[in-house]
Amino acid sequence: MIILVLNCGSSSIKYQLFDMSDGHQLLAKGLLERIGLNESIITHKPTGGEPYRLITDIPDHTTGINMVMEVLCDPEHGVISNVNEIKAVGHRVVNGGESYPDSVLIDNDVKKNIEICIELAPLHNPANLKGILSVEKLIPGVPQVAVFDTSFHQTMPDYAYMYALPYEYYEKYRIRKYGYHGTSHKFVAFKAARLLGKDIKELKIITCHLGNGASVTAVDKGLSIDTSMGFTPVDGLIMGTRTGEVDPGVLVYIADKEHLNVTGVNNMINKKSGVFGISQISSDMRDLETAAEAGNKKAILALKMYSYKVKKFIGSYIAALNGVDLIIFTGGIGENDFNMRKMICTNMEGLGVIFDEEINNGAKGKDLIVSKPGSRVTVMVITTDEEYVIAHDTKTIVEKATAGNA
Repeated sequence: MIILVLNCGSSSIKYQLFDMSDGHQLLAKGLLERIGLNESIITHKPTGGEPYRLITDIPDHTTGINMVMEVLCDPEHGVISNVNEIKAVGHRVVNGGESYPDSVLIDNDVKKNIEICIELAPLHNPANLKGILSVEKLIPGVPQVAVFDTSFHQTMPDYAYMYALPYEYYEKYRIRKYGYHGTSHKFVAFKAARLLGKDIKELKIITCHLGNGASVTAVDKGLSIDTSMGFTPVDGLIMGTRTGEVDPGVLVYIADKEHLNVTGVNNMINKKSGVFGISQISSDMRDLETAAEAGNKKAILALKMYSYKVKKFIGSYIAALNGVDLIIFTGGIGENDFNMRKMICTNMEGLGVIFDEEINNGAKGKDLIVSKPGSRVTVMVITTDEEYVIAHDTKTIVEKATAGNA
């Protein structure tokens, strides 16, 4: 079964094409950028072939997805003969609200619920829905599956996901913690348990998905019991351009002093803050580490703040779990930034972590243990693969639906 995986952002589309017939084989992947702007870019990488790059105007998502179909079928750069070889499409959908504890076959009710949840994820859900509607136009009748960032966190207890706001706001607007990156947190927790030869139902795990967006999750017996992102993906850890947790009173104060409206505040906490806001240099850790090595004080401060916040969340989740067996680092920073892993895991001996600096040093993009053999808590780097999870869930759900209709 050939499955197309789509991750539609507000001005971008990431895609991967899998052959799931026998295990899983990545056939091609690519990225469309600057959708709706002049000089949009498509970068296409067939497995084992030469990358292909084109600059053109892509006015909307339907045009963009149509270009994906065309390049996948292109005689020179493509990997399939025609779009009818695509038997299912899996979509990353950021917020499914409280309705979906698992991935789901998309029908009219699912589309309506994704639309309702636009209020909960205004930066992401509209684009996710555009991707679904575009595929309906371009490949009519092909089954589509929604895989939600929020699904894994639906096992959180109410005392973990509720805010201490008037209860009526939960009843009226469903104001609560939803959590994000659930697909990644679940994947790396189960993968690590498998690599260690352990039953995940016997493990207490803390997963750290560290990228431009970042979150930490407490996993008990394979279930999410708490996570750092909240109602939106702004809460929790310091991120590339997002504040993470902040005293709400500070936002009221700044809004008053700077005469900011709601849009202005939203722009500040989402796009102007985080390590970018502190350093005033970049949202990229590599740039900050280069600047820090040169003695830039703001870059040094940003790195210290970032690592300290991750360490604090790990400590709080050890308390929530009543102990921890395994700490996992994943995501672009978690998998590749060995300096940041060192900053986070240094001076955690009191919590049972004996970090192996020698093994950690220089380690990038591979699964490995970075704690010493005598460490009571195992620390691992685990590479995530959210697109594969989407492809796997899509295959499972479509095959089940097909069998049920037989």
